[in-house]
Amino acid sequence: MNDTAELLVIVDAANVVGSVPDGWWRDRRGAAERLRDRLAADGLPGHPGPVEIVLVVEGAARGVEPVPGVRVDPAPGSGDDRVVALVAGAGDRPVLVVTADRELRRRVTSLGAEVTGPRTVRP
Repeated sequence: MNDTAELLVIVDAANVVGSVPDGWWRDRRGAAERLRDRLAADGLPGHPGPVEIVLVVEGAARGVEPVPGVRVDPAPGSGDDRVVALVAGAGDRPVLVVTADRELRRRVTSLGAEVTGPRTVRP
């Protein structure tokens, strides 16, 4: 990973929220907002350098607003396709995608991104 450029962290909100059976399905937007707020407060634990965090939301969570420290990117269709497009558009910048989705992991690593699981950003 290139240590001189700011790390782009792309979070697959639906996958990360869905990784814990805490009733998120009753309020998808609220669950995405709680994840956004946790990301804004904690950043990327264990990463000392500057990061740009992008939370990709889809479906019922599309209305989630950005907050300082977290850009929210509402996917016009598939959240996975939007994550792939963001990775593809990152150029030489280092990218870390947060997801447990196996197919998405395959797609973004083929473009040069690194991947980590939801536990990286969820306690």
